[in-house]
Amino acid sequence: MQALILAGGEGTRLRPLTNTVPKAVIPLVDRPLLAHMVEWLRGHGIDDVVLSCGHLAGEVRAALGDTGLTYVDEPRPLGTGGALKHAEGLLAERFLMLNGDVLCDFDLGTLVDAHERTGARATLALTAVDDPSAYGLVRTAPGGAVTGFVEKPPPDEADTRDVSAGVYVLERSVLDLLPPGEPASIERDVFPRLVGAGLHAVRCDGYWLDLGTPERYLQATFDLLDRRGEEAVIGDGAQVDPDARLGRHVVLGRGVTVAAGASVERAVVLDGAHVGRDCVLRDCIVAAGARVEDRRVVEEAIA
Repeated sequence: MQALILAGGEGTRLRPLTNTVPKAVIPLVDRPLLAHMVEWLRGHGIDDVVLSCGHLAGEVRAALGDTGLTYVDEPRPLGTGGALKHAEGLLAERFLMLNGDVLCDFDLGTLVDAHERTGARATLALTAVDDPSAYGLVRTAPGGAVTGFVEKPPPDEADTRDVSAGVYVLERSVLDLLPPGEPASIERDVFPRLVGAGLHAVRCDGYWLDLGTPERYLQATFDLLDRRGEEAVIGDGAQVDPDARLGRHVVLGRGVTVAAGASVERAVVLDGAHVGRDCVLRDCIVAAGARVEDRRVVEEAIA
């Protein structure tokens, strides 16, 4: 099996973290986000991984290296469908396609088995969310055929909690629906055309989180720390004054300094940042190289 990961997005909702680092390789605990995804794929025996890169493509390569990965660079922003079509020459007859900003642990075998059983041209992994009004919903018939999509309905009008998880199994014939060299969205321009013509979906159990906002990025960090049984992770060269306090759910990047009297909990402090004396950091992200002045209290998403 082969997988194509879309890693070309600009991550505008995560700025300024993504001003110089692509969203797909922002540090997540102790590794780039995509490294977690690649490890998950390889755990399912998927070693043929293609990365479609766009924004800051060179930074993606620098973060992940050439360890069995194939890279394809978009000449300009092409959207999810355009990026898929641009990678056409590298793709197999059947492959997985994944958005590069999700963290999940689905059993991919369940998804592929459902795709084969129904003879679908495209199969979407679905996950149930608590607040369906924040997402586009996917309606299905008994047996899994997709019957339609509803974009961010009001809570009282939502008739399902199933949303697309950004993980798909596709037949190569799907690419015939995309014009070469033009921007397109697979979600808006392709999948609606496949309703009633080979589009299926299956709900996948397990962890899933879209890391598109600072709050979700923090939540993913805390979840990973809990899963690993760690309260804090401290990067190489970081210096924490003996009179500073580190609480639970803390990640300090490489070369971070935390001065005396500072208190840090439920926070991520990225590489090279400095936390001043008697500061309080809580439920926040400190950008790489930033300086938090003495006695400042930070309880906002990004500092």
